[in-house]
Amino acid sequence: MSSVTGACAAAGLLLVGPHVEPLLVLLTRAPRNLQLGPVRDWTPAMAATAAETRIFLEVRRQLQSALLILGEPKEGGMPMDISIMPSSLQMKTPEGCTEIQLPAEVRLVPSSCRGLQFVTGDGLHLRLQAQAELGTKLISMFNQSSQAQECCTFYCQSCGEVIIKDRKLLRVLPLPSENWEALVGEWCCHPDPFANKPLHPQENDCFIGDSFFLVNLRTSLWQPRPELSPVEMCCVSSDNHCKLEPKANTKVICKRCKVMLGETVSSETTKFYMTEIIIQSSERSFPIIPRSRFVQSVITQCLVQLSSARSTFRFRIQGQDDKVYILLWLLNSDSLVIESLRNSKYIKTFPLLEDTLKADSSSAWSAIKVLYQPCIKSRNERLVSLWESDISVHPLTLPSATCLELLLILSRSNANLPSSLRHMNSFQVAFLKM
Repeated sequence: MSSVTGACAAAGLLLVGPHVEPLLVLLTRAPRNLQLGPVRDWTPAMAATAAETRIFLEVRRQLQSALLILGEPKEGGMPMDISIMPSSLQMKTPEGCTEIQLPAEVRLVPSSCRGLQFVTGDGLHLRLQAQAELGTKLISMFNQSSQAQECCTFYCQSCGEVIIKDRKLLRVLPLPSENWEALVGEWCCHPDPFANKPLHPQENDCFIGDSFFLVNLRTSLWQPRPELSPVEMCCVSSDNHCKLEPKANTKVICKRCKVMLGETVSSETTKFYMTEIIIQSSERSFPIIPRSRFVQSVITQCLVQLSSARSTFRFRIQGQDDKVYILLWLLNSDSLVIESLRNSKYIKTFPLLEDTLKADSSSAWSAIKVLYQPCIKSRNERLVSLWESDISVHPLTLPSATCLELLLILSRSNANLPSSLRHMNSFQVAFLKM
């Protein structure tokens, strides 16, 4: 008996057929009663009944490995036959059958099973070799090569209101890193030629920052309206008498839905946040994208690009007021997550997450895996202070409302993970869809 076969038999696995590769069948009960048994004959009536069994599979493309978690259908240990094939997973109980067909680009290697263990509250854990070549179609934030020289229209992503119509962009350029001025002294042997010269786009320019676009609105048909914030108290006389004075506010608000789109940088330059704006060729219509999906796609692209370009994996997600909302640590960007979702009728509906609730009973999606810490209501103040003083931590600025949306998405992802995967050290774990 091979070492793999011996380990599987000791753990309660039955390798079926003359070859290990085609099919692997696990026969499990609750951990106290883990035993082997014959594979039963399943009637069509039993197979027609959907078993409410949780299946979670994370495939790492670069590592060519997979973590499979098979949950119990009910507490108390119902007998269960589990079949793992290269292209599908199947779980049979006396109440019915659950089967998940893997994407065509994903192949498991059943004979590579290792690390089999039963985790209370989760179910059966095991690791396998896997191959995945699934391509991901990202929601384009802005295609520099194809949309330069084209007439573009800027839309509010939340409601579809036209912000800038038929703007021909002759130059679409990335902005340098925010600390580029500090490095000029190392490059130049003479006084800084760029001192006190901010980079502002011309009429047909669009500059791209880490999480925003800079555009010139001098000739736009639609001019965003800066909104004045509530007045604040300030002392203006020696006898401590105070009067109300308005505080300057540069917020750019959508006229239709009142969502914050960006900020005015100067009299002609406006900063639009990537999470609030969709830029499309004027020949195309406005694309309706669920808010949760759009936010996740934009954030994941920002994180992956920044980690690749600057070798930084820790981020402070902060509002436009510099208040830190989330501390986020990027673990990997090559995950493919496949899961059989629990019955959605027991899940409360949030409009932000409606695209998740409308998903099929099983889904597969590319994702990044992150660790995060919420920082609202004065939580984790000491850790925030440490990360703010660490030059390897990169700040990512978004509208405050979007920071809260992102925190809700992360919390929802964390709550849907198997309980043993929800925490790593003091951080919470989540996946963001690409």
